[in-house]
Amino acid sequence: MFAPSPETTTPTEPPVTRPGEDDLDIALDTFLAQRTRLFRIAYQIVGDVSAAEDVVQEVWLRWQLTHRVEINNPAAFLTTATTRLAINVVQSARHRHETPAEPQLADLGDRAAQDPMVCAERTVAVEAALALLMARLTPDRLAAYVLRKAFDYAYADLAGLLRISVQNARVVVHRAQARLECDRERPVPAESHRRLVSAFLTAASTGDLEDLIRLLIPGSHVHRLLSPA
Repeated sequence: MFAPSPETTTPTEPPVTRPGEDDLDIALDTFLAQRTRLFRIAYQIVGDVSAAEDVVQEVWLRWQLTHRVEINNPAAFLTTATTRLAINVVQSARHRHETPAEPQLADLGDRAAQDPMVCAERTVAVEAALALLMARLTPDRLAAYVLRKAFDYAYADLAGLLRISVQNARVVVHRAQARLECDRERPVPAESHRRLVSAFLTAASTGDLEDLIRLLIPGSHVHRLLSPA
C-alpha cells in the first residue's frame, strides 16, 4: 500500500485496530503532516528520489502497524524510523548495485538553509551519514572523503594536509568511495561521533573548516577517530 498524498482518498478497508487505538484517519493525518519532511530526510541520506520515496512508503506501512497509542512523540518516531530505513537502504546490497552507496555530503554541507526545521533535518542526516562513514572508512580515507565530498576541497590541498602526492590523494578518495560499498563495519565510539558531527555542522554553517580539519588531521598525522581495525 502506498502512502497517500493529500489528493488521494483514505483506504476503504483500513487495517483492523485494537480497542482503544486511534483510527487510521488520525494516523493518516499525522503521517501526512510529516511526509514532506520525512522525504527530505530520506533523500539527504540515500541521494535518490525513487529510493527516498520507497523509504517513505515503508515508513507509512510501519506507522499503520504500530501500536500508536504508546507513541508519545509521533514526529520523533517517524523521523527515527525514516533515518534507520534510509541507512539500511544505503547499506543494502540491492541498493549498492542500483545507486551510489555514498551519502550526499555536498547537500549536507550546504550553508544556504536557514529554516530551523530544515536545519534540524540536516542534522539528523549528518549524524547518519557520518556514522556510516566512520564505521567503514579508515581515518585517512574519512578525512579525505569528508573534505572532498562535503566541502569540495582541492586534491592539491588534500595532498598537503595528508602529506602525500596529489595522485595519491585522488586514490585515497577513490578507495573511500569503493570501501563504502562493503558492508564490513567497525564500532563507532559515541563521543568521537558527537565531536565529528559538531565540527562538521560548524564548518557547514560558518565556512570555517579549521576545527574540522584539526579533528580529522591534527598536525601531520591523521587523527585516530576510530580504534584500529
